[in-house]
Amino acid sequence: MNFFARMSPLRAVRDLRLFLAQRQPYELVFLLISILVTGVILIGFVKDSHIEKEYRPKIIYVQQWRLDRTDAEIRAQQAIDAPIKQKAIDDERKRREARQAQFKRIDDKLNQWGL
Repeated sequence: MNFFARMSPLRAVRDLRLFLAQRQPYELVFLLISILVTGVILIGFVKDSHIEKEYRPKIIYVQQWRLDRTDAEIRAQQAIDAPIKQKAIDDERKRREARQAQFKRIDDKLNQWGL
């Protein structure tokens, strides 16, 4: 505990004032610039350390169906599910065509440049 007894915030401030009083003005300017550059680098690391939320897919392993379903019930459920499935297929097709169009434009520009 004798080690901590020698530490005093007032003594530290006095020592810092004495140190800064003995410095030349250009040394203080370089001190401030170095503190600023270090601060900017640390702020950059803090902003860059953002971690995105982990992706967790929604997985449906098995859908439970009654064993005693009739054919009419099965067809009725298929009639309900068909538009949803068709919409998903159409959305995927549109996304694929949009991506193909992007690559086609890039390929055309590369061909114009002779690559």
